[in-house]
Amino acid sequence: MRLGIFDDMITISTNYLGDLRAESTHLKSSTVLITDAPTDNEGKGQSYSPTDLLATALGTCMITVMGIAARNHGIDIQDTKLEITKVMASSPRRVSEIHVDIFFNKDYSDKQKMILETAGRTCPVALSLHPELLQKLRFIYK
Repeated sequence: MRLGIFDDMITISTNYLGDLRAESTHLKSSTVLITDAPTDNEGKGQSYSPTDLLATALGTCMITVMGIAARNHGIDIQDTKLEITKVMASSPRRVSEIHVDIFFNKDYSDKQKMILETAGRTCPVALSLHPELLQKLRFIYK
C-alpha cells in the first residue's frame, strides 16, 4: 500500500532485506540492484554500497552526457573507459572526494576535447553534488 503524495512519480522501489542489505527495483525497467554495507562499516561488502553508487552515478552520468555531446557533434568515444575512486571521510562519515579518470582511446582536436570535457563537468550529477564534495576529474587522451 502506497501512502505518499508522489506515488505517480515513483522511480525506484526499495525493500530492506535485513543484515544491512537492500534490494532496489527500477520500476520502468524492472532492473534489480542490491546494495550492501561495506566491510569498513559493519557490512559484508558483497555488492555496491550506497556510497559506491554515488561515485558510480557521477562517472556514469559524465560518460552518458559526454556520449550525447559526442553523438551530437559526430565525435566517436566508443570504448572510452572510466576508473572511479571514492574517498571516505569520518566525523561525519561521508564521501569527501570522488576521483574520475576518463581514458579515451583516441586523440581529439582541442575543440572536441572542450566539448567532451564541458559535457562531463556539467552533467546533472556533478551539478547536484554538494560543493564540499571534491570532484577530481582527469581527461586522459591517447
